[in-house]
Amino acid sequence: MDDHPSAKNRSKSAAQKAAKDRIVQAKSQSRDAHTWAEEIKNGNRVALSRAITLTESNNYEDQALLDQILQTISIEKGNELSLRIGITGVPGVGKSTFIESYGLLLAKLGHRIAVLAVDPSSEKTGGSILGDKTRMEKLAKDRHAFIRPSPTASALGGIARGTHEAILLCEAAGFDRIIIETVGVGQSEIAVRQCSDAFILLMLPGGGDELQGIKRGIMEMADVLLINKSDGNGITLARETAAQYMQALHLFPPNSAGHAVDVQLISALENNGVKEFEEHLSSLVKLWKSNGAFDNQRMQQAKKLYEQHVQDLSLLKRWSDPDEQKRWNDTLAALETKRINPFSAARNWIWKKGT
Repeated sequence: MDDHPSAKNRSKSAAQKAAKDRIVQAKSQSRDAHTWAEEIKNGNRVALSRAITLTESNNYEDQALLDQILQTISIEKGNELSLRIGITGVPGVGKSTFIESYGLLLAKLGHRIAVLAVDPSSEKTGGSILGDKTRMEKLAKDRHAFIRPSPTASALGGIARGTHEAILLCEAAGFDRIIIETVGVGQSEIAVRQCSDAFILLMLPGGGDELQGIKRGIMEMADVLLINKSDGNGITLARETAAQYMQALHLFPPNSAGHAVDVQLISALENNGVKEFEEHLSSLVKLWKSNGAFDNQRMQQAKKLYEQHVQDLSLLKRWSDPDEQKRWNDTLAALETKRINPFSAARNWIWKKGT
């Protein structure tokens, strides 16, 4: 057992308190859910930011308010014009640089861009860096763009439960290009794939070792693979890397959306290849909409999200019951003293009523 659990708990409590304070402030600024929803649809960014803050809360009243806002904004259709783009890649690949370059291009093309940047949260403190506005300084200043960093800490909502709701809020505010940036290659990418129409994987030149280390599942989820930093003396290596990835992709089963996964060379820093990527992605979206893959994917995502929400909210409902909280803590105590194993502990809490 940890000799200093109190320090960790205090740090996490501080992060939770900060989120709670934001939520309290958010609720105090709007009269009711309908008014709040109207403010969002009218492009009020403060109202949008504060509504997204509600997605971080585990509080029943906050979730009920968010529910009302989401139901109000969903009365009017129009999200069919939106495109949700998930961006992932190994640490240091230049995701933020690419998103800024790509976002500025989209703005010039007349789009409104919302960036939901998921920042890494500390396992020890629950804290998050939340520095994407600094890394995307030019895009943050563009009047057509909205950047919202969010912590990954599950105690504050997490990406799996809150990201889709944030997407719906951004779409209601008139943003037609929603970019979801993840912390790296790992479990969160699965959640982002379930919220994205297009899933883009960024890699570095000289990816032989990365090709061995990256999970096959992430590669199979990608719609486009971009080799970033393909510039200067690294261009030859980038071309060799692209060829390696193309060979690897040929071993995968056919893409269910009806297209081959393309590998493209880009330099986000020098803004090379970004326009070509956008043109390729636009052609893919046209294909997906013509063959039904676009609508089918959103339908399957909705079913999966529904299942996930049922699981999450069912647990939250039980945790709100004082008797269940006591049983939870008693079961934890039994687990910590090795009187019960984790599987039996879980079954004990879920299935057995009373003691």
